Amino acid sequence: MQFHLDGFRPGDPELQEASPLALPHADAVPEQVDVLIVGCGPAGLTLAAQLAAFPDIRTCIVEQKDGPLQLGQADGIACRTMEMFEAFGFADRVLKEACWINEVTFWKPDEKHPGSIVRHGRVQDTEDGLSEFPHVVLNQARVHDFYLEAMRNSPSRLQPHYARRVLDVSVEHGAADYPVTVRIERTDAAHAGRVETVRARYVVGCDGARSAVRKAMGRQLVGDSANQAWGVMDVLAVTDFPDIRYKSAVQSQHGNLLVIPREGGYLCRIYVEMDKLGEEERVANRGITLEHLIATAQRILHPYSLEVKEVPWWSVYEIGQRICAHYDDAEKGTALQPRVFIAGDACHTHSPKAGQGMNFSMQDTFNLGWKLASVLRGQCQPALLHTYSAERQVVAQQLIDFDREWAKMFSDRPKQADGGAAEGVDPKEFQRYFEQHGRFTAGMGTQYRPSIIQGEATHQRLATGFEIGRRFHSAPVLRITDARPVQLGHVARADGRWRLYAFAGAHDGADATRGVRALCAFLQDAPDSPLRQFTRAGQDPDAVFDLRAIFQQDHRALAIESMPELLLPRKGRHGLRDYEKVFSSVVKNGPDIFALRGVDRTQGALVVVRPDQYIAHVLPLEAYRELAAFFAGFMRRA
Repeated sequence: MQFHLDGFRPGDPELQEASPLALPHADAVPEQVDVLIVGCGPAGLTLAAQLAAFPDIRTCIVEQKDGPLQLGQADGIACRTMEMFEAFGFADRVLKEACWINEVTFWKPDEKHPGSIVRHGRVQDTEDGLSEFPHVVLNQARVHDFYLEAMRNSPSRLQPHYARRVLDVSVEHGAADYPVTVRIERTDAAHAGRVETVRARYVVGCDGARSAVRKAMGRQLVGDSANQAWGVMDVLAVTDFPDIRYKSAVQSQHGNLLVIPREGGYLCRIYVEMDKLGEEERVANRGITLEHLIATAQRILHPYSLEVKEVPWWSVYEIGQRICAHYDDAEKGTALQPRVFIAGDACHTHSPKAGQGMNFSMQDTFNLGWKLASVLRGQCQPALLHTYSAERQVVAQQLIDFDREWAKMFSDRPKQADGGAAEGVDPKEFQRYFEQHGRFTAGMGTQYRPSIIQGEATHQRLATGFEIGRRFHSAPVLRITDARPVQLGHVARADGRWRLYAFAGAHDGADATRGVRALCAFLQDAPDSPLRQFTRAGQDPDAVFDLRAIFQQDHRALAIESMPELLLPRKGRHGLRDYEKVFSSVVKNGPDIFALRGVDRTQGALVVVRPDQYIAHVLPLEAYRELAAFFAGFMRRA
């Protein structure tokens, strides 16, 4: 990370200087805010941490619970989520604490002794090269801790207001400013029953499957239930089951379970299939106890023993897949600007089997956060906000379709080799399905469709591995100013900026009339340059568009002093040079980024990446008009 731009400061560089523009935290919620976030779950905290980077945006987050989450709930962190955590600056801390999921084992009934189980398969958890990050497992509360710390360390010094329950939300669409009114009841003992009123420009409901914000919008979760009860428990146990430290899917004659090893070396989570439910029956009606969960798990694992010593957390739930048709309060076909949004479980629910509940929820608000910031800061037109529901609802439906089939296979009885069970799922087919859909479970199933912020694939051949609509797939490069190997994707922070990655062609040398140098001249000097049109006077040159260049020559052959000024920008109050904009693709081990991502070596390419790390466009380096027209379609002139 870079720091000391505006002068030397000792101490922790993660603790940024507080901004005088920041909204001071007080006991009472503020009366007027730009964004009110309801809910301190993963979706709410992802949004809050992103908006905390902008002290000029008045953000407030409220939570019904009395304080931060301590344990339990979601635990799986997909590779894609780890990439996002890197943008927030705490991926390395998650890697250090978490349990890494490297392989998955599969168990079925023993053909000779059907009452017992036997391992029949083992697969790699995620395919090689899918991400520079692994799939890991960590207590959700620790993820919350990292977000809360990032908020406290931000220029905004943002902190949640706990013990607040939303009573109602109303929108006056004709109002000139602060059109949303939210009434909030305090639930802490000292102020129980006191009602606070907040007026906001935008409200985002991240308040779970029983969302008060969603109900106030008149939206509904629509879908069905598998009528299958499952239990989940975190256990410290003594067992002779050999795969207790692997992710293990167990199918037996006595039911099915899933073992998830947890951080610390001793704890593990066990999902246990329980009873079928009636058509109108809820899991709460069954009165399932912890003892019932443990006994069922012991039967399923036979002939192996499971002696449970401690259970820090457990719960029971029913499988179901439900989704909202729209994620904001603007009706389709109208010109009304969305003012109220929902995210996470408030707009889609699915089973925990694919491990996407927390992961997908955080991607919702990572998508929404930069859009809200861009509109509130006057950088983009309000029409940008319509893309949130349009993008996230479609990919959530795809996830739910996958999850429905995955959960069904997980709950089915295993077919027996001797034909004794005509119904059920073939254990080998179950394993194949897991392998085929590994990208979904790794969080890589998302591809956004063309829109005002998503270009067509006209020039996709120039960079076949940087697929438009999918996340930017990082790869190793070498920084030329200090010969440091880095992951190119790690230069992107959760700061609302667009990334322009200019991959130089093979003959892109000192000729200023072509390639990267000509692109820099256009961006710096041309009247229709997006940088000139959409960067305000007094801002750093890369305040809106962060340009990086990747050359094919060895770093020793690339003279930093010969680079265009835009690749050595002067920034901050001292006008210091930024020396971290130029890279060589030549690395010591393995193929280079041009080979890994299919970048045309002769022509090069310009890869345009959104603030949420998704690829918006792939263009020739000389496609100035297309580049200018793309940003002019949704941005506002400075």
